Amino acid sequence: MIDPILITGAARSGTSMTAGIIHICGGFGGDTAGPNIHNQKGMFENLEIRNSITKPYLKSIGCDPLGQRPLPNSRQVFEVTQQQGEQWRKRIQSVIQYQGYKDGIWYYKGAKMCLFWYMWHLAFPTAKWVIVRREADQIAESCLRTSFMRAYKTKEGWLDWVKVHEDRFRQMSKAGLEIMEVWPSKIIAGDQSEMKQMIKWLGLEWKQNLVNAFVDPALYGGKK
Repeated sequence: MIDPILITGAARSGTSMTAGIIHICGGFGGDTAGPNIHNQKGMFENLEIRNSITKPYLKSIGCDPLGQRPLPNSRQVFEVTQQQGEQWRKRIQSVIQYQGYKDGIWYYKGAKMCLFWYMWHLAFPTAKWVIVRREADQIAESCLRTSFMRAYKTKEGWLDWVKVHEDRFRQMSKAGLEIMEVWPSKIIAGDQSEMKQMIKWLGLEWKQNLVNAFVDPALYGGKK
């Protein structure tokens, strides 16, 4: 079973849109969360992995299972062993295989992944990482409009939260992970070149008509 595509980024950055494009271009994600009021085209996050593996792990180390507050500190990020990574790999692969994976390219999308990225790296050392980016001010403003983002009541609080994610991105880059950063704001503005490059890099096939139908600029403007 090949290592996956791992899609992450601060929540409210466009991770769902990016994962959706990867999905419709041929990536296998298993049983993923569907549309809701805040992600009207779907969340594309594997429900079993999120609810039975990722959230319980964050809770076990004294952090918010929603990835808001408190977050793992730098010590906790690296306080994992190779054995834990191997166990993590087996658990994730077991879920994906049970949900119908046979072969080919598969993915997991999770905004919280970057908060404890080293566990994922130990589990899947040759994974390709897609880090989804958005301007910090826009993320903070979107968090304030989103009902399930409850940790902070001010823009300043959310900006500090974004900084933690940006620190994780720097850690990942410094560690030499295979990373491509994408900015969904570009495809929203009509420039599809970066997303096309991403799909090619991942070994998938760009589906022009499906992508055109999927990307909705109105949703990314604040509700997505």
